[in-house]
Amino acid sequence: MTAPIPLTDEELTALVDGLAGLPYGGEAVDQRSHALQTAWLAMEAGADDELVVAAALHDIGRARQVRAEHPGLPHELAGAAFARRRLGERAAWVIAQHVPAKRYLVTTDPAYRALLSPVSIASLKVQGGPMDAHEAAGFAAHPLAPDAVALRRWDNAAKDPQGPLLPMPALLAAHARIA
Repeated sequence: MTAPIPLTDEELTALVDGLAGLPYGGEAVDQRSHALQTAWLAMEAGADDELVVAAALHDIGRARQVRAEHPGLPHELAGAAFARRRLGERAAWVIAQHVPAKRYLVTTDPAYRALLSPVSIASLKVQGGPMDAHEAAGFAAHPLAPDAVALRRWDNAAKDPQGPLLPMPALLAAHARIA
């Protein structure tokens, strides 16, 4: 496997800023606010820098340039392909698994479904619904499953139009520490 091609500060800023104004499936925030709110929640939870950056970029598969590079792929797989090339395998896996993590949590945490927005409940059906026992056991067995579950919980909570956003300089600093 080849080493990732590091993102420059300018590329990372352009990616995140390129999400501004992109609708987030009927949620009350746009894609940029959602990304930076997810990263803020990760930072507040004490996540390491790599997970903070992955949190910020978990939906990057919806960005115009990433969609153009990976047409037809679901956003989590397009984002993972981008992350694998530019960030590394851990970020790629966590980004790829943030959708399955929702399915896993609906299966394993009885209170989780009540936390989902109507938009997220609708997308759950398209994403395959709750996991069966075999799928859930396979997901839970992966060593990075706790990271994907944490990201999923931050993702769910990052839909507040008044919520705090991680400032770009803080995201750039986290990225610099892992680059």
